[in-house]
Amino acid sequence: MKFKKVTQEVDLEFIIRAQILMAKETEDMDLDPETVRKGVNQLFNNNSFGDYYCVTIDGKIIGCLLTTYEWSDWRNGICLWIQSVYVLPEFRAQGVFKLMYSELKNKVINNDQFTGLRLYVDKTNTNAQKIYEKVGMSNEHYELYEWLR
Repeated sequence: MKFKKVTQEVDLEFIIRAQILMAKETEDMDLDPETVRKGVNQLFNNNSFGDYYCVTIDGKIIGCLLTTYEWSDWRNGICLWIQSVYVLPEFRAQGVFKLMYSELKNKVINNDQFTGLRLYVDKTNTNAQKIYEKVGMSNEHYELYEWLR
């Protein structure tokens, strides 16, 4: 398995499809494909929003995630938020997320501008919660509140 930053739009269709499948699977939401396409393209057009990463086997993408940036004045640095995690069902429970997490954690450890990793997970997505806990993440520090249009 190889972990890589997505720098070209060649992986665009997988990322779009992954986001639609993930939303349906985890939150039973039907995303509008054109809105997702525009959102993914926005990131490719403005990488200050974040970065996509993927895991490949023999050149085939089997999983992806997005990192975005949160400035912390308390820590004088950037916290990387992990978002839009998706692994193809046939490759789950094979260490794909563990690899992605490990690579991102190393990125934070080796770069003083980064202060940590965060992610949010739907309260009902207990399978993902178990995976996040298994790699050493916890939910004991903050609760997430939001308002969405």
